[in-house]
Amino acid sequence: MKFKNFPIYRIEWVTSTFLILTALLSLTVVPWFLWTQYTLPADAANKVHGWGFVWAMFVFYYYATGFGITLGYHRLFSHISFKAKWPVKLFVLLFGAASFENSAHDWCADHRIHHKHVDEDEDPYDISKGFFYAHIGWLLFRLKPPAPITNVKDLEADPLVMWQHRYVQWIGAFVGFVMPAVLGYAYCVLFVPAELNANPWMTALAAFLIAGLLRTVVVQQGTFCINSLCHMIGRQPYSTDHSARDSGAVALLTFGEGYHNYHHEFQHDYRNGVKPWQFDPTKWIIWTLSKVGMTEDLRRVPDSRIMAAELKEKSRTLGRDIDSLAARLDERTRELKAKSIAAAHELAKELALRAEALKEAASTKAVVAQETMVELRGLLNQAASHLEALRRADAGSAA
Repeated sequence: MKFKNFPIYRIEWVTSTFLILTALLSLTVVPWFLWTQYTLPADAANKVHGWGFVWAMFVFYYYATGFGITLGYHRLFSHISFKAKWPVKLFVLLFGAASFENSAHDWCADHRIHHKHVDEDEDPYDISKGFFYAHIGWLLFRLKPPAPITNVKDLEADPLVMWQHRYVQWIGAFVGFVMPAVLGYAYCVLFVPAELNANPWMTALAAFLIAGLLRTVVVQQGTFCINSLCHMIGRQPYSTDHSARDSGAVALLTFGEGYHNYHHEFQHDYRNGVKPWQFDPTKWIIWTLSKVGMTEDLRRVPDSRIMAAELKEKSRTLGRDIDSLAARLDERTRELKAKSIAAAHELAKELALRAEALKEAASTKAVVAQETMVELRGLLNQAASHLEALRRADAGSAA
């Protein structure tokens, strides 16, 4: 990327100021405030009382605003992976605004373009432009003039979404900053013993800094990691046609959003962590809400299609590794390993054929027998064993 002649009018001044200022305050003022409070004597006039409540608010707001993005902005509004009743919509719109990641309308418009043009120049947070640009740079400045928004007509027909879009800054400021401070003040007045002579304004300030400011930065950085780290680090079990990767570590920070390779391959599935052991609390909440009638029409990709994608990608990986290893074998060992390589090639072909058959079955909604699925999982394990054996053989040759 070249910035020598970058036009200054492309800088997003309001967004840049907010993101940089909140990050700096979280890295400087918040630690200083915590340290000074720790060192103050218990009877100091400006001592904060009610730290347990302040940190409880931080946790609540972290989850509420986090789910506002993952469950609301992302899986509900961007991908329509399920339908929700108005109380759920209202909750995610209120707390989504308090994450200060723009309105649902604009967030979804960018995200739909990202999926349509992933890794291309039109991708709003294209990873090929570098980690910084994909992580936060695209919010600080625009390399091109913004194009008219035309891909969220469905959201523009939703009165709640458009209400939030019109007043998102006011909603975000009230829910994200004012409410924590008010609740901190009220807690100190109502529940802190009078003999402590507590100053409710100090508790309000603590709530503002911790549950408001610090929480906003933490939630935003989690979202930004999806756009950057999850296109750079991790596994690609479903497709290498795009840069998206699965990262269990990022999933822990983002309520299950880290399984990004699966998501880019099957974007309309309400699940991101499709395996039983994968951490995806957003999926669990959507499913739980469906049991009490608050969500419905949960969209799921058939297991056969998922297995087909895994088989296809495994066959491609196996083929690439075979060719790479075979090219490094010297003449003395080539003949000895030819049978193993040939067997691995046959397995790669078998995986590719099975993947196509599964894809066809899924497209015609044919039922795939459980025995067949077990057999295919065995093929995947066999492919993994072949890869490991070839790598050991190559390592032995190098030694």
